[in-house]
Amino acid sequence: MKYAIIKAGGSQYQVSEGQEIDIFNLDKEKDEVMVFDSVLLVKDEERISIGQPTVKGTSVKGKVIDQILGDKIRIATYKAKSRYRKVKGHRDQLTRVLIENIDVKD
Repeated sequence: MKYAIIKAGGSQYQVSEGQEIDIFNLDKEKDEVMVFDSVLLVKDEERISIGQPTVKGTSVKGKVIDQILGDKIRIATYKAKSRYRKVKGHRDQLTRVLIENIDVKD
């Protein structure tokens, strides 16, 4: 199984071809092609390439599927014995990307 570890949006993701991933908000339009150049590790059938810090000549191509909102996260705070309670929440803005190709150049 061929997979890669990429760095995008401040996080690292393990991706393989045909996989959909959710990356924190990227300024890209729907159906736009993206190229991830910061590939930290690539595993082919029998070979593993580890970058220092990135694997040279390797890129991962993906296509933006949609801009979505993540699950709602609720934060509740209270102070004991004073009847103070407050509930807040937020939803992360995510970009859903379909990984099309892992391009490894020897």
